Amino acid sequence: MVIDVENTVKEVEKEIEYLKSKTEKPKLLSLTTKLNGSIKAYLNSQAEIAKKYGIDFEYIKSDNLYEDIKKYNKDISVDALFIAKPLKKDYDDKQVAKLINPKKDIEGISYHNIAAMFYEDEYFIPCTAESAVKILEDNLNITGKKIALMGRSYTVGKPISILLQKKGRDATLTLINSKTKGQKEITKSADAIIIAIGIAEYLNEDFVSKGQKVIDVGINVENGKLVGDAKKTISKICDVTPVPGGVGNVTSTILMRNVYRAKILNRGF
Repeated sequence: MVIDVENTVKEVEKEIEYLKSKTEKPKLLSLTTKLNGSIKAYLNSQAEIAKKYGIDFEYIKSDNLYEDIKKYNKDISVDALFIAKPLKKDYDDKQVAKLINPKKDIEGISYHNIAAMFYEDEYFIPCTAESAVKILEDNLNITGKKIALMGRSYTVGKPISILLQKKGRDATLTLINSKTKGQKEITKSADAIIIAIGIAEYLNEDFVSKGQKVIDVGINVENGKLVGDAKKTISKICDVTPVPGGVGNVTSTILMRNVYRAKILNRGF
């Protein structure tokens, strides 16, 4: 069966509506170091979503990203900053994470916000990781459940592992990487699987069992079509989020919610 994420989206939208009632229209600025077709398409999509939620949106092609981050960190007319990926080779993700103002960091990538997550402060955390965990929680009581997590990126896999172990969630977690032996045995015995490895349709019927929940974080292009890290056909055996239309939809909504959170954090109620 395909997992419908609409209820999770609506849950986040309720907070957006509440925050809208408490503050003025916020401003989101996205910085990009290159403006190719795919990045421009993403930013145009971001503009549409921002408009839907009443957010003033602008994107700028930056010729000096580090200096622009410093500039807009201090610009009181900008409430939230988003750094479009991938970056040009001249720039480093870690340096961006060091520089960005944590109070405007709606992606939750700054060193400050990543560290805060270790202390179970979840105000700004990596959006995709939050999305995956929210969807899973809305479809499974994860306390004490066995979760197989495939992927260890610093923006998705690792943050998910921290979130799942938070007191109150208390999931039992197994981390799987490319060197893990017996992957299929581990995933088949789990109550749920979260996959975020960036390999198209890697998770097939051999990895899953009846009744499991599968959160597919992957977005890949195969023969001109978007596909996940899991094969669609596993939905005959277990419950899986769709690609597109699953984790990505919730992530986009969380990002817009964080713009309002940033507005309130920077300027108050």
